[in-house]
Amino acid sequence: MPDRMTERHRMVATQIEGRGVRDPRVLDAMREVPREAFVDPAHAPQAYADRPLPIGEGQTISQPYIVALMLEAAGIGPRDRVLEVGAGSGYAAAVASRMAAEVRAVERIGPLAEAARERLTGLGYDNVDIRHDDGSNGWPEGGQFDAILVAAAGPGIPDALRGQLAPGGRLVMPVGQRGGAQRLVRLRRTDTGFERDDLGGVAFVPLIGAGGFADPAAPRPAPTGQAAAIARIAEPFAGIDDDFAALFDRFADRRVILLGEASHGTAEFYRARAAITRRLVSRHGFGIIACEADWPDMAVLDRRIRQRPGPLPAEPPFQRFPRWMWRNTEFAALVEWLRHENAGREPEDRAALYGLDLYSLGASIDAVLGYLDRHDPEAARIARDRYGCLTPWADEPAHYGSAVLRRRYDSCEQAVALQCREILQRGIDGDPDSYLDAAQNARLVSAAERYYRVMYQGGAASWNLRDRHMLETLERILAARGPNARAVVWAHNSHIGDARATAMGRDRGELNLGQLCRERFGDEAALIGFGTGAGTVAAADDWGAEMEVMDIRPPLPGSWEALCRETGIPRFVADLARAERLPGDLIERFIGVIYRPESERASHYMEADLPRQFDAWVWFDRSSALEPTSHGGDADPAARADPEDAETYPTGL
Repeated sequence: MPDRMTERHRMVATQIEGRGVRDPRVLDAMREVPREAFVDPAHAPQAYADRPLPIGEGQTISQPYIVALMLEAAGIGPRDRVLEVGAGSGYAAAVASRMAAEVRAVERIGPLAEAARERLTGLGYDNVDIRHDDGSNGWPEGGQFDAILVAAAGPGIPDALRGQLAPGGRLVMPVGQRGGAQRLVRLRRTDTGFERDDLGGVAFVPLIGAGGFADPAAPRPAPTGQAAAIARIAEPFAGIDDDFAALFDRFADRRVILLGEASHGTAEFYRARAAITRRLVSRHGFGIIACEADWPDMAVLDRRIRQRPGPLPAEPPFQRFPRWMWRNTEFAALVEWLRHENAGREPEDRAALYGLDLYSLGASIDAVLGYLDRHDPEAARIARDRYGCLTPWADEPAHYGSAVLRRRYDSCEQAVALQCREILQRGIDGDPDSYLDAAQNARLVSAAERYYRVMYQGGAASWNLRDRHMLETLERILAARGPNARAVVWAHNSHIGDARATAMGRDRGELNLGQLCRERFGDEAALIGFGTGAGTVAAADDWGAEMEVMDIRPPLPGSWEALCRETGIPRFVADLARAERLPGDLIERFIGVIYRPESERASHYMEADLPRQFDAWVWFDRSSALEPTSHGGDADPAARADPEDAETYPTGL
């Protein structure tokens, strides 16, 4: 007869205490509860093995260490009320019941819920209540809980469970992809909101329900009305691969293809744009990738991928907030692919990376001076005198605009404009790429000086100046690369969707790059937007704050995103030229580097006519946050800035 108690104590000593779990209440509870009573008799000999075991209905009882880890992370006290989601066999609820005053557990599979209820009753655990229901909704009538344990992985933490967490309470749950990468997280409710901790990588079954993943076995009702109109033109895709990218061959004859994003922190948007870009570069002759990024930073990467000589930067590129926007694994993979792709090409045929934005005042001044130092030291001396007017503001250019507006400082406009004209009059000096770089940086200094002067005037002036600068930069790049040059542009939906089809154009007088490209290139421009319904996003809650992985709230009723969800198609491309009987204006969600769910309607939605705004729409029902590279997160608390310094505060678009 096996000595189960000895096995149980050995399990606790080696698998749990031996791996770092120290809470004596967790250790005592796990020594007490007989795990063999919660598995099929056929698996009883393996009850104390260091692995999950099947319990029927396609489900498993969790590995003992994971149960202990989650219980310790939840910090359960003797007076606590505990909610468990995904009761399974009832084992974790039984262990929690030895530590807490009351445990309620929800199981979505009826036979498992009934078996767990009978098992716990038979063992005399009378402070546990189990129900058969959708666990992602929690236990709504049960009030709030001091600890919530979720034994299944969801794309994000359901709002219902957040609402049922008591002040000071702890929620422990795996979050991530269905059958893919998952992280165990702990959410703490504080007086001001929620704090989130990452407890490491895990692998769990998916959380099925209203706040989790769709049940693959459940029949989906056919979409009706406006959602049906979208479904008729939706072309589903399974993964982000070359077959997905082939869906965009219909635009391969265009001169400019603009690829958007509904947030600056969604991995699927970056991976999808990278797949499309790879195909356009390798199969269709596109040689320019122009991004909503600073010119000097992208120039560093361009020299790498095209193996061009050039000065070493004083620091790695993309140090300005938000660093994760370009210092992330998805974009890094594209840069490496471009480097290898270019290695087999002649120098004049190599694909190039460029930045379109104008926030690089200090770096652009340094680049102009470095160019002149190499080519004309006397001209460099004169340029230093002229740029000296801006030197005090190189690190905080927004303060320059404020000082000029308040008449505390004379404008530098004349000095930088004169320097720009002289650079442009110099000619190429035998090195087209170096001259283009110097000339563009000179233009950038002049444009940035104007931008920071007008940004305090309010209205559309600074936004319009910025997007006109993006178009002018794109035109110069195309001209420099020759008459057959074609470009892929990466920017936020707010920049690449035609502003005339949105409230930003009709109500606020703002134009944008997408509108300007349609006006400049006509049918040779394609505008492709991207959207998502739920999941997680990399963002900050304030300008200069630390990056967080945040849960995206479900779309608001009356939004384009809500309509896309109603189609029931998890991923699709919609060619909007084929759209019939779609509504005019609905609201559309825009998340920049700042995400404020608590004021989402006011902060992140705007009226838009999607078929006029874009030529095509790429939809991900659920998406996940970008993964910053080792130097890509904005983790330095000292990096917090005064909102006055934030060029695109508060939205970060």
